[in-house]
Amino acid sequence: MAIDCGFLFPFRNPDFARRPWAEVYQTDLDLAVHTESLGFDHVWLTEHHFVDDGYSPALLPLATAIAARTTRVRIGTFVLLLPLHDTVRIAEDVATADLISRGRIDLGLGLGYRVAEFEGMGRSPRERGARFAEQLPLLRRLLDGETVNFEGRFHHLKDTHIMPPAVQQPLPLWVGARGDKALDRAARLGCHLAGVSSEHRLRYREALARNGREPDDYHVSQMVLVYVAETRAQAWQEAARPVHHMLTLYRDWAAEAGDDNNDDQATRAIASPEQMIREQTGTFFGEPAFIGTPDEVYEGLAGLLQRSPCTHLVLMGVLPGAPVDGTRRSVELFAREVMPRLKQLKN
Repeated sequence: MAIDCGFLFPFRNPDFARRPWAEVYQTDLDLAVHTESLGFDHVWLTEHHFVDDGYSPALLPLATAIAARTTRVRIGTFVLLLPLHDTVRIAEDVATADLISRGRIDLGLGLGYRVAEFEGMGRSPRERGARFAEQLPLLRRLLDGETVNFEGRFHHLKDTHIMPPAVQQPLPLWVGARGDKALDRAARLGCHLAGVSSEHRLRYREALARNGREPDDYHVSQMVLVYVAETRAQAWQEAARPVHHMLTLYRDWAAEAGDDNNDDQATRAIASPEQMIREQTGTFFGEPAFIGTPDEVYEGLAGLLQRSPCTHLVLMGVLPGAPVDGTRRSVELFAREVMPRLKQLKN
């Protein structure tokens, strides 16, 4: 099976390159729709809340907007932060999005870790694990068309049956898991893995086998940072400040959370934009940043897939504050000169 490729759209608008918000949404929606014509397999969406750069807080409206303007490309969440949402409401909204898309939704779910998000929603970050553990199997049952009666710590459901149902039965669920307990839960419930490192992938496959499931029956995604230009120098010139902006926020959020699963982010040193431009190198969640010419990006990704095979590449390449024309060129170069070669690799 050929590798599945799709760009991640965060709809971010940082101060250093601030544009009118409606323009940002229109531009990114247009590019997301354009990726279908370029042959990409997925559009991925990502959620955070109360961020100054507007990091997209409402994924399902975005998913339905893209669904209404496309016919083939799959639309996934990478990831929706389930403990911040009402479980039944999410089940109904996802089923509706799946109907509008005629069965093209992948629901990726995460635990969340950013303290300000939980406080802003009036929920305790200390309860997120217990809340997620209760929500995930209930969401699976609701999307599968069951009538649910349940009394738990966070849910009191009586004869709850969502209508109309999703087109896909079952609708694919993905879980963004890092810790051993979360990976085991995802494997036990038969969820695909929304991953950010090769280490998580290997531990997830072990968890699937431990829970009596065939690892090769399940999808594993790998998020990678990409940006393509005609020259390596141009790529880094355009990407350095956006990358620095992203990494700085992720580091600060992880440090604030004090979460063992995010220690690698919280303690990671971040080069200045000037240093990135000068050295033309960087890392992202423990993997290289694939920024450069089409040949360089292909060689880097081919090496990654060789040492850590996965089924889906989630391409973080719509970078906050990167030039609009540069981003579109990067996506088109990737489609024309990188993706065809990646799809020829044995998965």
